[in-house]
Amino acid sequence: MEIEKTNRMNALFEFYAALLTDKQMNYIELYYADDYSLAEIAEEFSVSRQAVYDNIKRTEKILEDYERKLHMYSDYIVRSQIFDELLTKYPEDIFIQEKITLLSSIDNRD
Repeated sequence: MEIEKTNRMNALFEFYAALLTDKQMNYIELYYADDYSLAEIAEEFSVSRQAVYDNIKRTEKILEDYERKLHMYSDYIVRSQIFDELLTKYPEDIFIQEKITLLSSIDNRD
């Protein structure tokens, strides 16, 4: 499993987990965050390995579709880059630092 895909799925999961079913959340979290194999997940839920695989693939598509429509993750990345640029360019500006801290806490960036 490639690390970039794992990182992306974990990030998308953080943003869109509440929109998934319990089963989708469990499978994705075990597979990507906890590094369970398909066989281990199948055994845990008493289903076939193929059922787990199909569910994970469907859920990956759902997560990507949510991101394509809602842009929550990509917007978060852009905001983070802007915050970092502002902090680099104006390291002594207390007003900017306070506002970025406030915005970051809203984003749960910290």
